[in-house]
Amino acid sequence: MIALLIRDLRQATRAGGGFGLALAFFLIVTVLVPFGVGPESAVLARIAPGVLWVGALLACLLSLDRIFALDFEDGSLDLLATAPIPMEAVVVIKALAHWLVTGVPLTLAAPALGVLLNLPQGGYGWLVLTLALGTPALSMIGTFGAALTVGLKRGGLLLSLLVLPLYVPTLIFGAEALTRGLASLDNATPLLMLAGITFGVIAILPFAAAAAIRINLR
Repeated sequence: MIALLIRDLRQATRAGGGFGLALAFFLIVTVLVPFGVGPESAVLARIAPGVLWVGALLACLLSLDRIFALDFEDGSLDLLATAPIPMEAVVVIKALAHWLVTGVPLTLAAPALGVLLNLPQGGYGWLVLTLALGTPALSMIGTFGAALTVGLKRGGLLLSLLVLPLYVPTLIFGAEALTRGLASLDNATPLLMLAGITFGVIAILPFAAAAAIRINLR
């Protein structure tokens, strides 16, 4: 399993592997928003939580179609399906690799990008906390979507359409927890809901994704 994780990380970091693409997209979204809504500091500070969360969510979508596509094309996925490693464990490793390559860099870069949106000083800790809690769910849900569309030609658009509605609860509670934290309000409920979504999808979706892969490989 560790060897599989290292292999996926190497594929993501090699030329054309998609590493840094999510960060570049996140940066572009953050830079373009002030041009669209104006440079007023008060306006930017008010919309910053939603913009940062939407940008992180969309950035996670960019590399989802590569999670299983490369293994399917070279036949590695068939070997993994017949290997002694449970397919559910393979799905978890794939989601973990995606989170390490995409979710972690987005979480670490978000405070620097929050400066461009005039995020209040007290919001940087809440921004990192909410993204750290929510991005694992985005990677796990995306891995499930990739499992549903594995083997489909030009399945990237279908994957986005399948995954985006499932991302909505994470987006709502993540942005709400950050907004309440900025306003010095009690944000325990949205934080608990966000953590519950993350732990829930990690507990359930590996089994659903593994079943979808087995069906697609038949």
